[in-house]
Amino acid sequence: MGKDRVQRLMHTHGIKARSKRKFVVTTDSKHDLPIAENLLARDFTPPEPDRVWSSDITYIATDEGWLSWR
Repeated sequence: MGKDRVQRLMHTHGIKARSKRKFVVTTDSKHDLPIAENLLARDFTPPEPDRVWSSDITYIATDEGWLSWR
């Protein structure tokens, strides 16, 4: 199937290609907000299961925009 046929079929059925999302910088290292203490000190071998949890997600992209925990 050629690209012209695909283009015509997509147009007929009202289908549009989704373009790649623009990269958005979400990190702001130059702020005056308090920074949490590093309790793990990169020791990711806890003494027993379910003792240490970590996360790095502060922003999540949704269909309605960026969700932030600030």
